[in-house]
Formats: sequence, structure tokens, C-alpha cells
Amino acid sequence: MTSKFAVILAAGQGTRMKSKLYKVLHPVCGKAMVEHVLTQIEQIKMDEIVTVIGHGAELVKERLVNRTDYAYQEEQLGTGHAVLQAEKLLKNKDGLTLIVCGDTPLFTAQTFTELFAYHEQKGAAATVLTAEAPNPFGYGRIVRNNLGIVEKIVEQKDASETEKKISEVNTGVYCFNNRDLFSALHLIKNDNVQGEYYLTDVMEILKKSGKVVAAYKMKNFDESMGVNDRIALAKANKLMRQRINEEHMRNGVTLVDPQTTYIDIDVKIGKDTVIEPGVVLKGETIIGEDCFIGAHSEICDTQIASNVKVTASFLEDAIMEKGSNIGPYSHLRPAAHVGENVHIGNFVEIKKAEIGKNTKVGHLTYVGDATLGEEINVGCGTVFVNYDGINKHHTNVGDYSFIGSGSNLIAPLNIADHAYVAAGSTITNNVDSHDMAIARGRQVNKKGYFDRYPVAKAAEISQKNTNKK
Repeated sequence: MTSKFAVILAAGQGTRMKSKLYKVLHPVCGKAMVEHVLTQIEQIKMDEIVTVIGHGAELVKERLVNRTDYAYQEEQLGTGHAVLQAEKLLKNKDGLTLIVCGDTPLFTAQTFTELFAYHEQKGAAATVLTAEAPNPFGYGRIVRNNLGIVEKIVEQKDASETEKKISEVNTGVYCFNNRDLFSALHLIKNDNVQGEYYLTDVMEILKKSGKVVAAYKMKNFDESMGVNDRIALAKANKLMRQRINEEHMRNGVTLVDPQTTYIDIDVKIGKDTVIEPGVVLKGETIIGEDCFIGAHSEICDTQIASNVKVTASFLEDAIMEKGSNIGPYSHLRPAAHVGENVHIGNFVEIKKAEIGKNTKVGHLTYVGDATLGEEINVGCGTVFVNYDGINKHHTNVGDYSFIGSGSNLIAPLNIADHAYVAAGSTITNNVDSHDMAIARGRQVNKKGYFDRYPVAKAAEISQKNTNKK
């Protein structure tokens, strides 16, 4: 079997992005552009992948880690010069080499596979991946003779007026016979408008030496889109989002309005789940089957089991077990673990807390640094007071307990199972099983006080005016 290698060009800074973040690290649907490229290449089972890095080298390596080998381009002197930096790793190897730019996140493994197949079918030394562009400005043009054979590739700035009218463009992806590639790279010159060493010149060198140079025209131009500025970045996100959404719908997920549903590339969703408009699903979120994710919810790096309902809420780095529900307008913060059939009502915040099976946390409540057992009722306006200004402290609440509305549970605290906390209490001491804790001031009624209160006169006058009418 023929060996296959890949070189990813990721050394450029991307000045047109006008950003402190290096271009290939800008995210598209939750993953850096260069990560998208690498992920697709990995699917072809390459023998070796080399990423050429320069600007932001350490940050790129931090993102891609050991998934690829690296070659360093100290000066950015053109695409030909960039590929040449991989020579030490690839020069003396037999096989085929794929060249891809790190700022083209929409290419698919299927397209790369088709390019390899076409290259071998034609017995070519080099094959360029091309596409018909609706607006070819800025792209290198594919110049063919009257038999359709590729004569050369000419860059926009070096093209004649006739060549600029050609709509078939170079996508920046190539397949080479590896030994031919590195032999020809030493022959290219930089006598062009840019003063750079163009990889495209390799094609002409190989052709003049009697080698076959081919061009494979892909069907979908959008897939070839390179990202050089924020406008293109937004377009790439839109195209990728459409691809992701369509894949989920084909797999049995209902997206009520795909145009306003934002799903990152690594999100997984079970069939028969319904996603309403305005939902944002980020990171490595996993959602089970038969769930309902209500409008304007945002869920990040969260695991959601089947038959869960999320209504207009924000979840991050949390877990919701089967049959549970939350919202509207509630917040699961990191390390929140909501058990089976748990009800989390509106305006509830949960942080670093475990909520046991069938427990209810109705509304307007904060649960932080706590472990709640099963079948507990937590009343409205309860606060788990976990912070003393320096340290966080933990609260435990046992099974079948009842926490009355407006209670403050001041940690560290243990409330045993089958315990009762009266509404309006501030609890500072542990509560034993089957006990009721009451911690509030005794009520005192001041007789006749209203008559001495200034508002009484205003009320009296208002009442008289009403009677006159």
C-alpha cells in the first residue's frame, strides 16, 4: 500500500485578522481552524503528518500536542519555502504527500480521499485541487490548454487580464509524489511580484521535466474557503454550522429553526431530542434521547441524560441525570450534578453540589458546595451559605428532609435525614434525624402602631376622598 503523508501550513500570523490570536487558532464552531484541518486528515489514516509552524508556534503546539510532527519556518517567504521546512522529516520517503493550509477549516476527509484517488488514477507527479469560483478575485487561476491539460497556475497579482477572467481557481490543496516534490522545491525562484517562493511553481517545474501534472475539480466551492479576515471567519462559521445542524437532523434530532441554532462540532445529541430556536450548545456537551432544550438555553461541556427538559437556562460543566428538569432562568455552574427526576425550578443557581433523586429545588434558591440526598423539598428563597470570606464550606442534607422557604443554611452544616427546617430560619448548628430546627426571632405585635405611623394620615385622607365620590 502506498504511504501517505500530509503537510499542514500553519506558520502565518494572519495580519488581516487584526488580532492578538494567531490566525489558524481562531475558532470555527468550537474548534481552532487548524484543528479542523488536522481532524479531517487524521481520518484518512496518514503515515505521517507534519505541521509547519512559525508565528504562535508554542500556542499551536499546545493546541495540537502530539497529534502531529512539527517543522519550524522562521521567516515567512512563501508557500514553497514553508513546505521545504518539512524536508528533514519527509525528503527521502516514498509515497504521496498532501499539502493543506491551516486556515481552510471546511475541507473534508472525503474530498482529500477523492484527490488521492484521482492523483493515482492519472499517474500524476502532482495534482492540484481546484474549484469553480463565483468570484475568483484573489485566487490563483488554473490555466489549461485547449485539451484541458493544466499548463500552469498563476497567482492573482501575476495574472494577465485574460487569465484573471478564468473562474477555475486553486484551492491551495495539492497531492504530490513525495520525492518529486522535494526535488522540485529546490528549483523554484522568487522572481515574482510578492518576492516569495510559490509552491505553485513546482507544478510548472515538474511539467517541464516531463512529469504529469493534473487538476481535480471538486464539486463544492464553499468547502475550499480560506479564512483571512473576520468577514471570512463569520462565513466559515455559518457554513460549518449549517453542515453540523444538517448532520444532527439527518440523525433524528429536531431543530425547530436551524438558522438560529448554534452547535459546536464536538457536541453529541440523541435522536428524538427537540432543540428550540436560539439555543447554543458548546464544547463537548452530550445530550441524550427524547430531551427538550428550550429556546435561548446555553449549554457548555455538560452531560445530559435522556428525557431531560431544559427551559431557558444556562448550564456549564454540569451533569443532569435521566428525567430531570430545570428552568426557566436557572444556572448550573461547574460540578453541579442533578440526579434522576430532580426538579430545578426558576431562578435557581447550583454550584459544586450534588442533588439526589426526586429532590425538588423549586425557585429563587442558591445551592453551593452541598450534597443533598433523595426526596428532599427545598423551599423558595433558600440560601446555602457556603463562603465565610476566606474559605468555602460544605453542607449535607439527608434524605426525605424538608427545608422551609427563606432559610439560610450556614456551612459547615449537617442536616440528617427526615429532618425539618422551619421557614425563615438561619441554621448554624447540625440538625438530627426526625428533629425540627427553628431559628428565628419571636414575633411581637405592637398594638395601635399603624395609627401613629405617618402613612396612616395619608390613608385616612384617601379613604375620605373615596367616600365623597
